[in-house]
Amino acid sequence: MAEQKRRKVTITQLMKKMREGSAITQMAVYDYRTAVVSDRLGMDILCVSDTGGMILFGHQSTVSVSFEEVMMMSQAIDRGSQYGLRMVDMPYWSFHVSPEQAVENAGRFVHEANAEVMKCEGNQHHARNIEAIVKAGVPVQGHIGITPMRMPQLGGFIAQGKTADRAKQLVDDAHAFVDAGCFSILCEVTTEEVCQYLTETLSIPVISLGAGNKAHGVHIISSDLFHLWEEHVPRHSKIYEDLIPIMERVITDYMSDVSSRSYPAPEHTVYMNDDELTQFAKDMSWDKGRELAEKRKSSS
Repeated sequence: MAEQKRRKVTITQLMKKMREGSAITQMAVYDYRTAVVSDRLGMDILCVSDTGGMILFGHQSTVSVSFEEVMMMSQAIDRGSQYGLRMVDMPYWSFHVSPEQAVENAGRFVHEANAEVMKCEGNQHHARNIEAIVKAGVPVQGHIGITPMRMPQLGGFIAQGKTADRAKQLVDDAHAFVDAGCFSILCEVTTEEVCQYLTETLSIPVISLGAGNKAHGVHIISSDLFHLWEEHVPRHSKIYEDLIPIMERVITDYMSDVSSRSYPAPEHTVYMNDDELTQFAKDMSWDKGRELAEKRKSSS
């Protein structure tokens, strides 16, 4: 039986997976190679997260990541993917000022980076601007819970929804996003109970990022899989392979080989043929070149 060709992921397919109980996979990606590999392995949603500004460019928070940096990452993911749904995490202050600003910037990501959907983090107070993006024809995933752009207001990186009052606020945020037309909701480090309640009661897919395993799908940050952000490992992240010791070993071995002159070795090097070397040495009056040419001829 011939292998079935993979189809392009659409929102309709995600809704179908939700109804069937099939888990949706969503991953934050920022570079071409990660996009290529995760896309060919079947990732449902490739999210160009502003977290990439921390991993790739050294920002200490997502707030300082620029629109241009997110655009650069978005264009790389477009070049590296064919099937997964391409999502852009709209960066700080790119949709907050007005509906007009929100639509303009979402449109730029669609036009300049071939993005298909946006992700907007916030709460019910951002719903008006998000609704404008949706009405302009660009689907949006609403992001509630821990929203890194609002860390000071939230009191730091603290799980959300631990009290009944805060849990109800998160539910209100989610409903505001649904009313705005969002096709999906991402719960970041909310309590599992909040995420489970939304999963059971909302008519759109709910994705968990550190919010338990009761949702329709799970989001992970690709660099967390490999421990590429050493400064902090969130509790909800699972390191599948620690690449830091491997990188340290390889770079140390490289520096050692260079110091000992064992790299580049002959198999890594291009040489002139003997006749050309002889002529070159003659033309340049290069005594060492003549010696090399004579040595090669005598050993051949």
